[in-house]
Amino acid sequence: MTEILRQVRAILRAMWRHRRLGMAASWVVGVIAAVFVMLKPDTYEASARIYVDTQSILQPLMSGLAVQPNVEQQVMMLSRTLLSRPNMEKLVRMADLDLGVKSRAAQDQLIDGLIGEIKIRTTTRDNLYTLSYRDTNPDRAKRVVQSLTSIFVESSLGDKRKDSDTAKKFIDDQIRGYEKKLEEAEVRLKDFKLRNIETQINDGKSGIDRFSDISAQLANARLALREAENSRDALKRQIAGEDMVMLPDNSGGVASDSGPAVVAETDGRIDALRRNLDQLLQRYTEQHPDVSGTRRMIRELEEQRKQELAARKKVVVAPSGQPISINTNPVFQQLKVALGEAEANVASLKARVAEFEGRFARVKDSMKVMPQLEAELAQLNRDYDVNKKNYEGLVARRESASLTGELGSASGVADFRLIDPPRVAPQPVAPNRMLLLAAALGISLGAGIFASFAAVQVRPVFHDGRMLREVTGLPLLGVVGLNLTEADRRKERRSLLRFLVALLLLVGLYAGGIAFLYVLEMRAAG
Repeated sequence: MTEILRQVRAILRAMWRHRRLGMAASWVVGVIAAVFVMLKPDTYEASARIYVDTQSILQPLMSGLAVQPNVEQQVMMLSRTLLSRPNMEKLVRMADLDLGVKSRAAQDQLIDGLIGEIKIRTTTRDNLYTLSYRDTNPDRAKRVVQSLTSIFVESSLGDKRKDSDTAKKFIDDQIRGYEKKLEEAEVRLKDFKLRNIETQINDGKSGIDRFSDISAQLANARLALREAENSRDALKRQIAGEDMVMLPDNSGGVASDSGPAVVAETDGRIDALRRNLDQLLQRYTEQHPDVSGTRRMIRELEEQRKQELAARKKVVVAPSGQPISINTNPVFQQLKVALGEAEANVASLKARVAEFEGRFARVKDSMKVMPQLEAELAQLNRDYDVNKKNYEGLVARRESASLTGELGSASGVADFRLIDPPRVAPQPVAPNRMLLLAAALGISLGAGIFASFAAVQVRPVFHDGRMLREVTGLPLLGVVGLNLTEADRRKERRSLLRFLVALLLLVGLYAGGIAFLYVLEMRAAG
């Protein structure tokens, strides 16, 4: 430690020998720095404050109908991308900063300078954004901030509309694709139904249910046929027992009055059958077995009526007390009519049984391919349902996208309110000449010290024999001292006085300049 202090003292003594050189360097650097500080142009700052209101009344009203974006995140992203190069190129054109630009390189340099000089400060909690820019020309600084504010407010609208249009275009393309798929699926479903029209089920029943229903109907029809055949056979046996009926003539050879009664009864049955035929025609066609059987019964009854009327005209008059051998017994006639009805009923039921047997056979045959047809129909319906569901979902999304776009056009991303319009402070914000002068004084003094130290290193001097012996490594025989005369001492004192005066004058000039600038600033503020 002692050795270090000794070396430091030796260096300081050597530097003191070159104090005049150091003072000259301090004055030169001090004058240059002072001129630079005083000639540095004033810089003015233009600023504007914008409040972003993200709470729009339309958002809760349109909840569920339109897509609700994260507005705060969008605004934050806008603020971060505001200083992008496309926006800066637009800003250069809007603020007329490119009037003096002659080349692309100069324009790029100007844009890089703008990106570095423009400041965006925000308080996320309050959604307050401050845009500021500094320039030596206050009007140009104000134009830059005005243009930047316009870009910040308007950038959200164009991006929102562009996003909405892109989404709608994509959804429209998808909808057209699903419309084509639906049309193709409908055509396939139609062709399938036309190919298998005989197996179509109108009441929603499956093939097993139809088979069971037709089986039950066929069994009922067969049972009804057996019952009708038994009834017919019974009538035939009764008619066979009533073939010849001998009635006494109580009217003296005049035919019995039962003839007109039988004719009237036949007319009544014909009328009843005709009414039944009208009811059947309302439900069935002419080829239906019930319709055909009823028409046949009507024809048979009409033929029977004609025969009865003809029989009445050919009445055989017999002597009193002799029997009449003509089958004019009313019971016999009623049995004949009942037999005809039974025959017609049997024929109708036979036709019905045949029809149900044909249906039963067709359904039984179709049951073999019914699982395959049902599986194919289920596949067609499933594909159609999936495409239809996606189509309806896309249509709903398109309407939602349209509403979202209209909502964005009506309210934008948010409500931008200009709290403080772009303005320029009347006093320059830079440079801070008082601080710069103090720094210049320190730099000038440092330059003088450095110049003295450099001179010592260039022209080293040994101030004691010990240092000389250590540096050269040679034995030191003796040291010769210097005795200063009175004239030398006066000369040394005058040199020291000049050094102190130069130093105080340098420091005083800087201090006076700082005081003068302070007074000017106070007057401007007052």
